[in-house]
Amino acid sequence: MATVPPVCDFDWPAPDFALLATDGQKYQLDDIAGNNGTLVMFICNHCPFVLAIIDRIIRDGGELQTLGIGVAAICSNDPIAYPADSFENMKNLAEKLSFPFPYLHDADQSVARRYNAACTPDFFGFNKELGLQYRGRLDASRGQAGPPDLRRDLFDAMKQVALTGTGPAEQIPSMGCSIKWAPA
Repeated sequence: MATVPPVCDFDWPAPDFALLATDGQKYQLDDIAGNNGTLVMFICNHCPFVLAIIDRIIRDGGELQTLGIGVAAICSNDPIAYPADSFENMKNLAEKLSFPFPYLHDADQSVARRYNAACTPDFFGFNKELGLQYRGRLDASRGQAGPPDLRRDLFDAMKQVALTGTGPAEQIPSMGCSIKWAPA
């Protein structure tokens, strides 16, 4: 069953983190933050919603970096129940697809909890002051990639954030598989 995150809580402050990435480095929010904004994406290796648009996530993440937007992806899923989301498999995917941004492992799921991440993919777009300005979808794809000419909701919103510091008033939530929480 698909999960839909809540709407954007404008100016909600980005929680800090310190997470190991697939490149072997540890990153904090300040290391990721861009001069014109920051995009934090919760994704994973196995979710069909993510896999359907992973090429667009990579494209948009790379293009947003050229606009001064810092970009990172985080996997918070329980790797015991979902071995495809293990750190080793994260490294393999990031290398195979040449991620242009850090792919971070939230091993204890604390970052996903602080962000109130609901699903994969879940996109959090912040302005340069790290106030939330976008929590919407990448595009109109749902479970499978839509046509290549779909409006690029995430890219357009983050471009607006880079230029004006504010996100669009109207946002359509992302949709995806729920975060796979480890048993308590």
